[in-house]
Amino acid sequence: MAETETLDSSPHPPQLSDDNPTGNEDQDMLDADKSAKDSDSDSQSDSDSDSEDDAQQNTQIHALETEILNNPSNYDTHVQYIKALRKQGDIEKLRQAREAMSAIFPLSSEMWQEWTKDEISLSSGLDALPTIEKLFDCGVSDYLSVALWCDYLSFVQEHDQSVRTLSAAGISKARNLFERALVAAGLHVAEGSRIWELYREFEQAIFLTIDETDADSREKQVQRIRNLFHRQLSVPLADLCSTLLTYKAWEAEHGANLDVDSSNLDGLSPQVASSYQKALDMMNGRTHLENQISHKVAPESERLKNFRDYLKFEQSLGDPARIQILYERAITEFPISSELWLDYTHYMDKTLKTSSLVRDTYKRASRNCPWVGELWVRYLLSLERSRASEDEISAVFEKSLQCTFSSFEEYLDIFLTRVDGLRRRLSLLTSGAESSNLDYIIIRETFQRASDYLSPHLKNTESLLRMYRYWARLESTLGKDLVAARGVWERLLKISGSVLEVWQGYIAMESAMGNINEARSLFKRCYSKRFPGTGSEDICNSWICFEREYGALDDFDLAVKKVTPRLEELQLFKLQEAKSIGVSADDGDNSSRKNVREKRKPISNLIEEQSPAKRHKDKAKNVKITSEDGKGIAKEPVKVNDKKPDVAASKPVSGSKKENKDVTSGKPQQYDDQCTAFVSNLNLKATHDDLRKFFSDVGGVVAVRILTDKFTGKSRGLAYVDFSDDKHLAAAVAKNKHTLLGKRVSIAKSDPKGRKRGSAAPGTSLRQGDNADQTTESSKSGAKNSAEGSEGGLQPSSHHRASNIQLKGKNTFAMPRTVRPLGWVDKDQPKSKESDSVEDENPKSNDEFRKMFIRS
Repeated sequence: MAETETLDSSPHPPQLSDDNPTGNEDQDMLDADKSAKDSDSDSQSDSDSDSEDDAQQNTQIHALETEILNNPSNYDTHVQYIKALRKQGDIEKLRQAREAMSAIFPLSSEMWQEWTKDEISLSSGLDALPTIEKLFDCGVSDYLSVALWCDYLSFVQEHDQSVRTLSAAGISKARNLFERALVAAGLHVAEGSRIWELYREFEQAIFLTIDETDADSREKQVQRIRNLFHRQLSVPLADLCSTLLTYKAWEAEHGANLDVDSSNLDGLSPQVASSYQKALDMMNGRTHLENQISHKVAPESERLKNFRDYLKFEQSLGDPARIQILYERAITEFPISSELWLDYTHYMDKTLKTSSLVRDTYKRASRNCPWVGELWVRYLLSLERSRASEDEISAVFEKSLQCTFSSFEEYLDIFLTRVDGLRRRLSLLTSGAESSNLDYIIIRETFQRASDYLSPHLKNTESLLRMYRYWARLESTLGKDLVAARGVWERLLKISGSVLEVWQGYIAMESAMGNINEARSLFKRCYSKRFPGTGSEDICNSWICFEREYGALDDFDLAVKKVTPRLEELQLFKLQEAKSIGVSADDGDNSSRKNVREKRKPISNLIEEQSPAKRHKDKAKNVKITSEDGKGIAKEPVKVNDKKPDVAASKPVSGSKKENKDVTSGKPQQYDDQCTAFVSNLNLKATHDDLRKFFSDVGGVVAVRILTDKFTGKSRGLAYVDFSDDKHLAAAVAKNKHTLLGKRVSIAKSDPKGRKRGSAAPGTSLRQGDNADQTTESSKSGAKNSAEGSEGGLQPSSHHRASNIQLKGKNTFAMPRTVRPLGWVDKDQPKSKESDSVEDENPKSNDEFRKMFIRS
């Protein structure tokens, strides 16, 4: 600005000239300098912005690389990483990223198209041709894509020198590739015509290169093109009518007299007309199905259902080629639908069995849905049917173990399928039908790997027992090693020695092999063990039967001598448990009957009818309630002489708000036996939470009551589960024989009316998680009401007792002790003459009762 002001204030203004008509030469120079500075400033700003973008891209790429390193099976991270590298332009890292992802996942057709276009633009010369062709081959094998096939065909025609020059080798290579494309996508109803058109154009180009003087070659080429038209017109494709018009126009060019503007069949050969009409009818029958699956905006579930309907339609017609290509179209749209892959592979197994195409389908299925164990099992069986090499089968097996499945049972199925295949091959080797370097050691190692991995998770389950039984049998038959077979059983006994079936399986193996002494020693080891349910009695009786069938008389006598005391001990124990549970049931019945009776009596009578000793005992003792979490609290006694008993002090710890409300309200919970399920054969470690979780899919669980030993407090493997209604109860009963904590539980509707009064499950007492002691709550409620109705506390009164109690019948001596204790005398009340006259009506002592019995 200073320079400008100086120029403006000069006494002699600049002269005008032809080069500078305005006379502002200096000003123009200043403007030019300013423009240059602004340009430099903008350039610097753009450079800074680019640097910031580059830094952000590098940070993002580094973060994605770290995430892929930590979790290489994250599909979305791979996709984002490839996009970031492509944006950055790092060709080498981009190529490596694509190869790494392709090794783990199948790529979409769009990703393959991007990859091939990038490689084509970067590569030149004949050296790059095989690499790019290999990329196309991998791409078309992942999913069905007509667009990718067209790119492949166009690339070969354009960049392959032999094909471009139409040499004999080039023509043969191109035709083979076109036929591959027709097999893969030529029946695609919506897009298949694109491949047919490219094929015809290629043949038409060959025709144009043939010299006109070579009539034979030209006629052969014309016939080749005509055959392509006939083949396409016999396939139901979307643009069938336009293909017919194109064909008629082409025939007209070669001398045929046809109406090229009409779609009628006049002038065509009967065979072509018939094939076309049949294809047209087939197309018309599929139009509505094609329209349904073409709705991209429809919900995914609806589109999948439309594909399934379409597949059922094609399967009803029974054309394997059309069914297969429709499956390919479906999995292209739904690549991770496990049900769709299972259906597809099952269909391929059923129709083709040993074809290499079946193996390829299973390979693709396992890449798309690696978490489905059944697909891997079928894959291994498919390899075995097609007589694949041991190396290939072993590689697939090892790859399957690297996947994550939803249950350990799926891992077990894969292990056993592998063992099955090895066993069959070894059996063929021993019979001389096959030669190989297989050895039984592979089977043993497979079993050992399965045991090490699965035993902690499948402990005490039928599945684990099945695997070990299989293992032991193969050790003795194929391995010819009885010591190893016994070692297998001993290994299982360390894991599941409390399971009766394990001992029975071990004994059965020894018995089947004629090892009587070894089987007898196993009986001696296990007969004194305690098994769930009737298992202890069963093993004792099995020993007796075993000695009866295999042993000598001394052996039989010894077994009887050992078993008899054990059976008596078990019987006595059951009787004691039945007696204790019977007493508990009687107490419960008496409590319920007492509650009903007390509802009809005045509040004051509830206290008056108890003896002083009984009331004192009730006040002195604490009542313990066991909740679902296994904890109990002592309930403080209600003091009768208090005006307001402390209800909060008697509030038990419970598992839910509903339970607290029921207990603290003083009202005993009522359970509807019509909606109660009786659960037996429980695992002794099962808790209330385990049962609730077991019935979580059923719903409607109101209460869970586990039956426990009266003396030890341990579970007896029995429980009652109350449900809100019959619907939930029926659903629960339907889970009968399902497995809970490794045991198959028995579930039935509870039917207390069908049992004798006072009976219950033998040898058990009731542990209620959702229910308080009704008897205790009733007495508490009565005491509370009586206390509230008295100002200074209630004292026992003899005349109140006598006026309220009426004894009827001859056996009046058998009056309840809670009404008036024997020999009771009211010391506070003076004895009147009138009382002497009714002395015979007073309660009698024990000696008086004996005299009465003697006189009678």
